[in-house]
This record gives sequence, structure tokens and C-alpha cells, in this order.
Amino acid sequence: MLEVDCRGLVCPAPVIELGRRIGEVEVGGLVGVVASDAAARIDVPAWCRMTGQEYVGEEAADDGSPRYVVRRVS
Repeated sequence: MLEVDCRGLVCPAPVIELGRRIGEVEVGGLVGVVASDAAARIDVPAWCRMTGQEYVGEEAADDGSPRYVVRRVS
């Protein structure tokens, strides 16, 4: 899984970084967006709906920060 560290960034920066980096994984691959901004909990799934990618879910990164996992579909 490619991890995109967005700790300390505020909306809309985490989804902008996700959009920039998702092409680094092959179709079917996973991207984990680690974000401290609470808005990412809403923004990442919304970005997935708008772009046709799959929102896998939320888990905790090693330091306890939320990690939002996205599967590249196209």
C-alpha cells in the first residue's frame, strides 16, 4: 500500500494529494491517506464517489492517526 502522509494538512489538501499520487499504484492497488484533518473522513469517500475509485474504509496508522484506504479502480 502506498501511504500518503497528510498529517497537518487541512481541507482540501488531503484529497488533492490523493489525486496527485493515486497514479503511482497499479489498478487494484491501495493508497492509504493518513490525515489529521477531521474533514478527510468525509472528503476522501466523496472524492472516491466523484472519481469512480473504491473507498475501502478507515483504519489506524501506526501512530493512531486515521488512515483512509482507497483502491484504485481505473
